[in-house]
Formats: sequence, C-alpha cells, structure tokens
Amino acid sequence: QLQLVESGGGLVQPGGSLRLSCVVSGFTMDYYAIAWFRQAPGKEREAVACISNIRRSDGNTIYADSVKGRFTISRDNAKNMVYLQMNSLKPEDTAVYYCAADRAGFFGQAMCLMTEKSYDYWGQGTQVTVSS
Repeated sequence: QLQLVESGGGLVQPGGSLRLSCVVSGFTMDYYAIAWFRQAPGKEREAVACISNIRRSDGNTIYADSVKGRFTISRDNAKNMVYLQMNSLKPEDTAVYYCAADRAGFFGQAMCLMTEKSYDYWGQGTQVTVSS
C-alpha cells in the first residue's frame, strides 16, 4: 500500500514562496505519476501540477494555467520525494494542498494526467495560507 505524506505548508505573505514536500512510502515510485491538487474553502478540488513516471517517460510535467510560471513540480526518485516549489504566491493560492499518486505507469501509461479520478493514492493534505 502506497502512502503519501505532505509537509511544508504554512502562512506566507503575498509575493512570498513556499516549498511543499511529499514523501512516498510503501513502494518505489518509479512507475507512479505524482500530482499536486488543491482545494480552497467552498470550491472543488483542482489539479495544480503533475509529473510523469520515469519508467515510461522522462518525467514530463503539466501545470494548471493559474500557476504556470510560478510553481514548479519536481521529483527525487532516489529519496522517494516529490516537491512543489511555489513562488509569487497570491491570496487565491490559499488552499489545502494534496499530493496524489497514479499507478497507471504499471500498465504502460507514459504521461501524467490532471484529472482527480486518475489518482489512486492520496495524502492527508497540508494547509497553505497566503495573506498579509
């Protein structure tokens, strides 16, 4: 059973930066695509960024338009870690951030997907608040 645990959330002023971390345990994550989602109060959960598995692809990345150029997703497979570097944060980035894993790499899928239903394993979330 794959387990994911997020950390790194907190309170930051507009324009500031945070780096979220997600540690993946229970299995090597080479075949898993990993994504970051977020859910703001009163809103549906949305995909922020995803990174493809390294067995079927080169770890390609996809970003939501709202974070493109500000956020960077990366993975360290040796450490079973995934990161989300968030720069130029805005109040509208306030949300609970979740990391999730998609096992479709075992079945030949190369690219990561930005759809919630594609992901099989989820972390418990970490709160990010952007406020002055």
